[in-house]
Amino acid sequence: MKFWHEIVENLRIALESVRTNKLRSFLATLGIVIGVFTATLMATAITGLGKAFENSISAIGSDVIYIQRFNWGPSEKWWKVRARRPISLVQARRLAERVGATATVSYESGMGGTVKYLDRTASSVIIMGNIAASAEVRGLTIKEGRFLSEAEVDGERPVCVLGHDLAERLFPYESGLGAWVKVNDRRYQVVGTLEKMGEFIFANLDFQVIIPVTRMIADFTRDPELTIAVKTGDAAALDEVQEELRWIMRTVRGVEPGEEDDFSVNNQNALLDMFGKFTAVIGTAGLSMTGLALLVGGIGIMNVMFVSVTERTREIGVRKALGAKRRAILLQFLMESAVICLLGGVAALALAWPVTLVMQKWLPATISPSIAAIALGVSAGTGIIAGFLPAWRAARLNPVDALRSE
Repeated sequence: MKFWHEIVENLRIALESVRTNKLRSFLATLGIVIGVFTATLMATAITGLGKAFENSISAIGSDVIYIQRFNWGPSEKWWKVRARRPISLVQARRLAERVGATATVSYESGMGGTVKYLDRTASSVIIMGNIAASAEVRGLTIKEGRFLSEAEVDGERPVCVLGHDLAERLFPYESGLGAWVKVNDRRYQVVGTLEKMGEFIFANLDFQVIIPVTRMIADFTRDPELTIAVKTGDAAALDEVQEELRWIMRTVRGVEPGEEDDFSVNNQNALLDMFGKFTAVIGTAGLSMTGLALLVGGIGIMNVMFVSVTERTREIGVRKALGAKRRAILLQFLMESAVICLLGGVAALALAWPVTLVMQKWLPATISPSIAAIALGVSAGTGIIAGFLPAWRAARLNPVDALRSE
């Protein structure tokens, strides 16, 4: 109880000292405010970016393997990748036949364009060439109508499925089922619309139109950039299935033994690794700036506390003459330093909160209780470290010399 009373009394003295020296305390905490403000925003932004990225790549599927010409990571030299042959429709079909019923195979291609209905036009639309199995592989949910059928894909029928936002743009007051729209000036009949999907790496998946990939080849491009997507149904066996698919694709592509693959096999983990490296670089840069600001702030706090000790030398002498122990004097100045820094931490959080509200327009960023607790803990820790030497000096003062000081 005696120690607890010391804590309460020292806290009262610290708050009184801050109140008496408002300007000095304010200037001393500027470095702390800047450091904690930067660290809080950095942690909040990285957390929000991580949530947005995880929500975004969920569209890929944790159990889906993608076979395509390009690699998702930076491991391969770009000039070698650029020289590879595109994956053809015949090769995609052969791989699907070899895989059989052990997994669900989709092959698809994408491009940009415009979609029109009467006097309504939507630009920057994602045009996706899919097959019937793409709905399962891509995790698409039908809102109205149906998805593409195998007969429509094989027969190159001019039918399409509209994304949620695109359907609302073109048909705000009525159902678009059965209507004929123009996709890059080619007529397609709407057979279905999708439920809302969200964004994938800054691409709005709800602003897409899905057509048979065979029709895309017939209407828009004879040499599409095809991607084969294989849904394994078991994320735990992803590596094993990925290696098996690699050997099947080598056979389909006619790659000789000993030659390098002329295609890439990708999955969600590649993007997660890239994002982890990206956030590590940002975090390191943020910690460097934060550390520099806290160092400057800590030096300012240390100087203020040395001045405070000098000004209150007689007070220290009186307290020691009345029986105050070194521990009590040490604790008094440590608490004063910690209180000044804690007030700076609170001010930094108060400044960071409205900024995070602005950030929420782009990222799901919020100052979580854990981030706030860490910020205040860093503030208090900086105060204790910066105030230790002045507090130690105060605790070691000789009471006779302290009483003689002017």
